[in-house]
Amino acid sequence: MINFRKKAVAMLLATVFTAGMLSGCGTSVDTENSKNDSRKAVEQTTQAEADTNSKTQNEEDKSESRDIFAMDTYMTLTAYGKNAKKALDEAVDEINNIEQLVSTGIDSSEVSQINKNGKGSVSETTGYLIKRSKEIYDSTNGVFDITIYPIMQVWGFPTENYRVPGKKELKKLRGLMGADHVLYDEKKQEVTLNKEGMKIDLGGIAKGYTSSKVMDIFKENGISSAVISLGGNVQTLNGKPDGSDWRVAVENPADTGSYIGVLSIKDKAVITSGGYERYFKQDGKTYHHIIDPATGYPANNGLTSVTIVSDDGTLADGLSTSLFIMGPEKAQKYWKEHRDEFDTILVKDDGSILVSEGLAEYFTSESDFTIIKK
Repeated sequence: MINFRKKAVAMLLATVFTAGMLSGCGTSVDTENSKNDSRKAVEQTTQAEADTNSKTQNEEDKSESRDIFAMDTYMTLTAYGKNAKKALDEAVDEINNIEQLVSTGIDSSEVSQINKNGKGSVSETTGYLIKRSKEIYDSTNGVFDITIYPIMQVWGFPTENYRVPGKKELKKLRGLMGADHVLYDEKKQEVTLNKEGMKIDLGGIAKGYTSSKVMDIFKENGISSAVISLGGNVQTLNGKPDGSDWRVAVENPADTGSYIGVLSIKDKAVITSGGYERYFKQDGKTYHHIIDPATGYPANNGLTSVTIVSDDGTLADGLSTSLFIMGPEKAQKYWKEHRDEFDTILVKDDGSILVSEGLAEYFTSESDFTIIKK
């Protein structure tokens, strides 16, 4: 049995939710229905925006939306301002450009060519992502590792040809890992993989980086307000047109039709990772896609989901996976050491919710939750 779930979703305007599909939907998912759901969400958003626009003639309140499929996921982009259409056109071009550079599913991409040849010249974009990946690798003591790709392949997650690999096979592949063996000459813009058979995958931070780039484009075009959901990776520019906060719902990992609570944010990225998003079952056991580099097996350290809130979408993307792998104790310790960079919501296996101190006044929930104090 194969199943995929949706990530955290944005509550657009007052109560409109935009949900994005994850990559590579399996056979149990009705892709056309998923597409229709995404379009319906956009239609709802557009109607809500139209209602807003009918109440004001201010150019800055006029909006445009785009509903696209890229990076193997459905994306919704909404921008407000007189240059909204131009900004969205440029944003869509940028999203497609980044995908062409870093996707492992595109043979001509820079990442695919590096994996094929063990080295290669890279653009500023790919080089930056590799550099940031190595920084997060060091910061998390190897928990975030872009060289996990051969292990992801043997599990079948990139191709959906799922299987459970043997211990010896995983041990051998783990010997190819270590982002410290990915050599990046920033001056020459050249990358070398220092182990034969090593491969990289930037999917762990690519969408977070992309959302930040889209925000840069919006700012350059004088956009006054915006919200985007790239497969559930949510990022906002300023608040809503009326000046109030955007409201972002965090999905309940135990029941993906409901939410554990709502965040009120401005100018933030909100990114959630969890084992419920993408998994398969074999012989009655569930295997999800978040692999622990230390074992080669799906992480099983006491968390069902991790939400990261940060100014930096790239960092938020990388850390949502990393803290999930760490488990609750190490994740809390990491936040305390890096609390100036991000905040977090941790959902444990028993359903209990931990919220870092920086989010205490911005997170509301009908469930009890514990504040993580610095």
